[in-house]
Amino acid sequence: MKLDNPVGGEATFYGLGIAPKILDILGRMNFRVPTPIQFKAIPLAIAGKDIIGIAQTGTGKTHSFAIPMIQRLAQKEGIGLVLAPTRELAIQINEACQVLAHAFGMKTACLIGGAPMEPQVQALRKDPRLVIATPGRLIDHMSQWNFLPDSVVMLVLDEADRMLDMGFAPQIEKILRFLPKERQTMLFSATMPREIMDIASKYMKLPLSVEIAPSGTTSERVTQELFIVKKERKIQLLKKVLAQYHGSVLLFSRTKYNARKIVRSIREMKYSASEIHSNRSLIQRREALEGFKSGKYRVLVATDIASRGIDVTAIELVINFDLPEDAESYVHRIGRTARAGHRGHAISFATPDQGKDVRNIEKLINATLPISKHPELTLDKFSETTRPKPPQKPTNPRNPRRFR
Repeated sequence: MKLDNPVGGEATFYGLGIAPKILDILGRMNFRVPTPIQFKAIPLAIAGKDIIGIAQTGTGKTHSFAIPMIQRLAQKEGIGLVLAPTRELAIQINEACQVLAHAFGMKTACLIGGAPMEPQVQALRKDPRLVIATPGRLIDHMSQWNFLPDSVVMLVLDEADRMLDMGFAPQIEKILRFLPKERQTMLFSATMPREIMDIASKYMKLPLSVEIAPSGTTSERVTQELFIVKKERKIQLLKKVLAQYHGSVLLFSRTKYNARKIVRSIREMKYSASEIHSNRSLIQRREALEGFKSGKYRVLVATDIASRGIDVTAIELVINFDLPEDAESYVHRIGRTARAGHRGHAISFATPDQGKDVRNIEKLINATLPISKHPELTLDKFSETTRPKPPQKPTNPRNPRRFR
């Protein structure tokens, strides 16, 4: 999406109140045009406002808060704190912030579970100006007096809806109770459940809402497709799909046990694959993600709990081998493709008794999922008791990619 500059022409990062030093860094990174969330959020954040930013995944939320945080911390004393739901996302945020922070002589610290405490303690002793953490590990450091929350002047809750989904509400509440009341708070989320509104009303000062897309909005650049297939025939269909496409594939499984089985099956098909889920160590998860980014692994099999840190721009295809437990997770999953201006495609496998789950997804995205059939396979239909109602509008004016 291109934004109109109020003074004419295509929008740029100039005119948003960003310091020249940061503009130079963005230029060297080839960041020329701000995303919609960046265009709206950055000026407000630089002005010190509390913000609730609602935008679908893959829209550049990280730099929406990283740029203002670094700029404001360069002008005042105190620490910036970013809370993220997963280790992978915390690492990703830390890497993005380091590029900007180091230019100002600032250090960062990344506090995540599954990693040794001692290196994190050493990082905290070097007086970092920016701390990125998962809630549980931050509380561990607070309880051992390694991290003193009374120095926090800026707070970001990133992927707030996911943190609540993962059961972090008690930890977030505990952390917020120890933070100074006089601080700037920014909350970023893909959806806006009631629990987030409760946090906003209780812990934020007259927050300004910046909403780029309503909950359930999918990228215009991703096409979608649905196959109805019995559980025992999913692997057979997967083999046909992987033969049809040639780029990188992100595949979602509901359970870590099934993810392991799928990876074995994919390798038997002679494709390179790895897995990322909560049973894997941090080193294993990082190796899988880096291998996927570099092309070492063509297919990455993931569970929802590990998916929020997967930020790869050139994923050709997302496969929902299992439909997610809730409709909103579907939006997050398919948002992993069609990022940074690329096009992408999403294929979902639904069993004949999952008509209700499909209907819930279609209701959320206000569109239908086109049902496809493979010419070499006799696939199934929804059972009469779960047949979805007629859709309101097509998913995409273009036909999704068909098997040839």
